[in-house]
Amino acid sequence: MAISFENRVAIVTGAGGGLGRAYALELAARGAKVVVNDFGGSRDGTGGASEAAEKVVAEIRSKGGVAIADAGNVTKFEDMQALAKRTVEEFGRIDILINNAGILRDKSFAKMDMADFRAVVDVHLIGSANASRAVWDVMKGQNYGRILMTTSTSGVYGNFGQSNYGAAKAGLVGLMNVLHFEGDKYDIHVNAIAPTAATRMTGDVLDDEMLVRLAPENVVPAALFLVSEQAPSRTVLLAGAGTVARMAIVESEGVYLPKGERTPEAVAAAFSKIDDMTNFIETDAGLAHVDRIIATSRANEVIE
Repeated sequence: MAISFENRVAIVTGAGGGLGRAYALELAARGAKVVVNDFGGSRDGTGGASEAAEKVVAEIRSKGGVAIADAGNVTKFEDMQALAKRTVEEFGRIDILINNAGILRDKSFAKMDMADFRAVVDVHLIGSANASRAVWDVMKGQNYGRILMTTSTSGVYGNFGQSNYGAAKAGLVGLMNVLHFEGDKYDIHVNAIAPTAATRMTGDVLDDEMLVRLAPENVVPAALFLVSEQAPSRTVLLAGAGTVARMAIVESEGVYLPKGERTPEAVAAAFSKIDDMTNFIETDAGLAHVDRIIATSRANEVIE
């Protein structure tokens, strides 16, 4: 069954180039009215101009699509409020938000200026929270919404020199998890994409072969599925170079330490079993983990 975005309204942040542009173009090609947001800054977030967003809008319109440009800064909540307000005034609703805006200020942690650390967190994590909060009430009111966070393997697995970026990207998985629960009864589905793609943030460090294999267009199918009517919720997909996989946070079965044996030495002795992921457990909520460990405790110990 074809996935269509007819009569849907989508906001894409950081859509002046790279992944955001690719998302915006395909959403428009499939019928969505698209708000192309881009602050127009450089890779490190400095500067700012509306030309990048306007060029993508012109490209969409040249192909018969409907789009408007926005140069709001995701780090400013008032800009995101204005973006949401203008979108509703222009198109009547907001169905989709793709949080794609991002910057890089890579350095080893020992050399990291904390202003650079905060700047990256402000754009990726706080910016996504700002945009999501700005559209949240609209989506609740219409009992429908699709929000996509952009996480990264650097956040979940780690990458040298990206403590700021990794912390922000890991935080977005946590934000996704919570918004999934809070949006469930309003048919607001919240997911995340972990893309591997050549963009204006990474293009100058990749050779020609990698640029072809990691074209942003190869991420688009997974991202658009995650904002479609058929989308699951609380799902992280990794996408790039033609591959799509699901990422999950799981627990080992672990061990139970009897009362009187709860010592660091006991943990060290049992660590090989604690570390064994053969029969991993995927927990669907924080309280579900609490329920599981309490059940284990009750099965092994009676408290008078």
